Amino acid sequence: MAPSESTSSPSGAEEGSEGEWAAGQGGNGRAPDRPTEDTGAIPGERASAFPSGDGPPEDGAPGASRQSSPFTDFDPLAPYRGAVRRFFTVWRHVAGLLMGGHIAYVRSLPAVQKSGLRALGKRTLAALLQPFVRSDLRDRPFPTQLRRRLEILGPTFTKLGQIMAIREDLLPEPITEELGSLMDHLPPIPFEQVQAIIERELGAPVDERFRAMDPDPLGAASIAQVHRATTHDGDDVVVKVIKPGIRDVVTSDLKLLQFFGGFLQWLLPRYQPKQIIEEFSAYTRREIDFDYEADHAEIFAANFQDAPDIVFPDVYRDLSTGDVLTMQYLGGIRPNSRAVLDLSDAERQRVVDLGASAIIRMLYKDGFFHADLHAGNLKILPGERPEDLKIGFIDLGMVGRFRADIKRRMLYYYYALVRGDVESAARYLLDMARVGEGGDPQGFRRAVSDMARHFLMRSKKGSISLAQVILQSLSLGARYRIFFPVEMTLMVKALVTFEGVGRTLDPDLDVVAVSRRHVQRIFRERFSPFTLGSELLSNAPELVDVALELPQLLTSGVAQFEETLTDEPPSDPLAGLRSSVLAGGCIIGGVIAAVQGGPLWLSIPLFVIGGGLAGWARERRRPGPGRGGRAGPAGGASGGGGGGPGARGSPPRRGAPAAAG
Repeated sequence: MAPSESTSSPSGAEEGSEGEWAAGQGGNGRAPDRPTEDTGAIPGERASAFPSGDGPPEDGAPGASRQSSPFTDFDPLAPYRGAVRRFFTVWRHVAGLLMGGHIAYVRSLPAVQKSGLRALGKRTLAALLQPFVRSDLRDRPFPTQLRRRLEILGPTFTKLGQIMAIREDLLPEPITEELGSLMDHLPPIPFEQVQAIIERELGAPVDERFRAMDPDPLGAASIAQVHRATTHDGDDVVVKVIKPGIRDVVTSDLKLLQFFGGFLQWLLPRYQPKQIIEEFSAYTRREIDFDYEADHAEIFAANFQDAPDIVFPDVYRDLSTGDVLTMQYLGGIRPNSRAVLDLSDAERQRVVDLGASAIIRMLYKDGFFHADLHAGNLKILPGERPEDLKIGFIDLGMVGRFRADIKRRMLYYYYALVRGDVESAARYLLDMARVGEGGDPQGFRRAVSDMARHFLMRSKKGSISLAQVILQSLSLGARYRIFFPVEMTLMVKALVTFEGVGRTLDPDLDVVAVSRRHVQRIFRERFSPFTLGSELLSNAPELVDVALELPQLLTSGVAQFEETLTDEPPSDPLAGLRSSVLAGGCIIGGVIAAVQGGPLWLSIPLFVIGGGLAGWARERRRPGPGRGGRAGPAGGASGGGGGGPGARGSPPRRGAPAAAG
């Protein structure tokens, strides 16, 4: 059993939240918001042995012999001590959460189930576990315990909780609601440390790289903080700097999470903890490397190069590295600020139209979208006239990607949904899912159809939230053991932002009508002759290979068909199976050619050949009359009843003894 984590005062939780995660990394346990002396040292690195800055003592001075060896301060076990300490810290909280969860479960039982001898074993276990759970958490509901322990464990686990908050398709609603209040912030590090990181990464003092830099940060989160600056060319930029030591902390925590993910998957397979942790790890590793964010900004800019009213910040590659990112500063106003009230009706409508166009295009045309979209990451850039207004997207570190096949299915699904075709929408949604062990895909499809139909009936009385329809559909998946990729829930988050901002600007916004207008345009582009022709050209090598092999396939098929009319059926029982496989390959090839817009001279022959081979294989497997066996050389039946010489399977004559073989 885990060691007791009881605390005598409620303040213990707050102390843990500030210092416990740092102590687990081999540090001194000091809270990250308590600045150290201004030594210029970066937290997480070993402090200088000479705090005065005067260098090592002179020869002959006291202590000179101790400092003469370069290995004096070398401790090869220091990283492992920190990792072991961190492991036991995480394990204590995991065990405490499991124990606290059982206590909360017993407390939530109805009074009638806790009277007399009912649930005696559960109540006894809860009483035994009570002393081993910290006092400030043992009386809290389970979702609150989970949120507090994630906050205590530090920034990596806080971000994990934020990912869990959007997995409403896997986790119960009380947990996702509670985790939605997690705050991803830590106090800023001193500006001197920021300067040291910039100088180390850019290879020159800050004054040589920037004309000016504001020492007060625009914002500080758990991983990085942002400062405003001006380049020597006079450009307004923002400089994003990773916090010192955070990459080692996050990398170590991710390894621990993967270990505990396997344990939790065995314990709670219904909630797919291993899948959530793997998805979180993949996103977080990219988030702590600013090269990825720079690439994302350039990809977005390339995707929207034909839409000048949708803006993404330019990246200054010569002033950026993996730990420092310099990007164009986008001014403007946030959609949730009071300044929005000063916009005219025409400007508000343009914001809604541009926002809907950008988000729907990211999701259903490009398949590359902003995965951390909220009002704080949107900027409204007013112009002199309403038609000059633009919108901008910032904080591009977390993005979602749809594979080509998923992107097409998403487009078909959303298009069917905005048209009210719930049956097709349910079918396309199921095509994107993974059916778990014991899953019920048909039950899920019926439930999604009924739920969507109910929402659309309500839409006749007023506008509905398409994001809520999709989210409710995904939430039904857990009940039927149907699982979706994390990108689906990130997509819902983007749609929720679109609808929330839109209704802030226009309380009477008809989300379905606006969405239908933009998705119809993408749908038409998807099936335009130019698009289909481009896809056909991209598949040209495969089509050419099939066309070159088609004469040989036709010749072989005709030759085998002629053999079936004249020759005896082969004794090989796998011959029919091979024909079936070949027939299936031809039919699948014909389907692919038809779906990809291939020419009829290719798809129709494949269908004909496949159908002929399938019929031939079926005929060969069917036992025909007189095919019970082949007669032996002496007239005895080797596989059937006896008869005249050469007779195949003829029944014995009445009154004659059966052949003994």
